Amino acid sequence: MNLRGQYDIWHERVYESDPGHEDASSPWYELVREQIGSVARLRILEVACGRGGFSNELARAGAHVTGCDFSFVAVQVAENKRRATNGHASSGFVQGDAHQLPFGDNSFDVVISCETIEHLPDAFMGLREMLRVSKPGGKLFLTTPNYANFMGLYELYSLFRHPGRKDDQPFDRRQWFAGIRGFVRRAGWEIIRTDGTVHQFPFLPGHNPIRWRKLESNRTVRKLLSPFAFTYFVMAQKKDPR
Repeated sequence: MNLRGQYDIWHERVYESDPGHEDASSPWYELVREQIGSVARLRILEVACGRGGFSNELARAGAHVTGCDFSFVAVQVAENKRRATNGHASSGFVQGDAHQLPFGDNSFDVVISCETIEHLPDAFMGLREMLRVSKPGGKLFLTTPNYANFMGLYELYSLFRHPGRKDDQPFDRRQWFAGIRGFVRRAGWEIIRTDGTVHQFPFLPGHNPIRWRKLESNRTVRKLLSPFAFTYFVMAQKKDPR
């Protein structure tokens, strides 16, 4: 089975486990909300939109949104959700590969990519494609896991204790904040701002990691500690040759 088929199965399993779950409630979207400002009349592309919760939210706020996902199942669920909530004509969903986005050059004011590049076999190619479809001066809002923290140490421990363990998703790269910034810069983006959230401490084997939410409530402290956050945020811009 190819990678797309594996992701179809994964999305179907996740959706059927909790059909009412609102994926826009995820902590990485909170970072994007804080930084993006007004989206009215902006042309926005969400790469790997999943089941479409955040794309539909942006459309309700007045943006012209295209959600794109590798999985046919995810796109179908997203479109069904849009219709069920009297969805806006200013939003729509397209199946497509982030390595070869099905859009023309200079098409979007904003590209959003949340928890995506770690699942791309070639993250550099995906970020180059996001740059290509962005207008000059267009912005990228990106989040992705960072393992320069206790979660990274736990991953090493898990590999030692359970060498045959498989990831939940079909493909998942381990990376850290310096490598993430390197991917973004080498793809041609100019980094404007970085931040991070979700500080987790996997102290108890067999239990979910403990999250330090109080630390994240202070934006200044949160930004200072962003290199150690599990969800790393990058805001970047496509240079305008003018």
